[in-house]
Amino acid sequence: MATMTASEALDHELPELRAALLQIAAQLDRLDRAQGEITDDPRMRAVRQAIDVLAGTGAGRAEQIQLIFSRPHEEDWKRKLEMPSGT
Repeated sequence: MATMTASEALDHELPELRAALLQIAAQLDRLDRAQGEITDDPRMRAVRQAIDVLAGTGAGRAEQIQLIFSRPHEEDWKRKLEMPSGT
């Protein structure tokens, strides 16, 4: 199978990309219309940081966004989460 050109890839991805962007815009609009203030909420800061990553260029955006919403790795995570130790 031949590799797609960038233009062919855009033709293929555009409908789903457009739908996802519209969904995100609608969700942000609902947050803006809600009562109260979330500007300083760490979750909203993470959303804004992820949007900044999306606005950038280059590969690796999915990984960068995953890391924004992930907990940092901790060596003793099992103990902190009270997980049983396995053998």
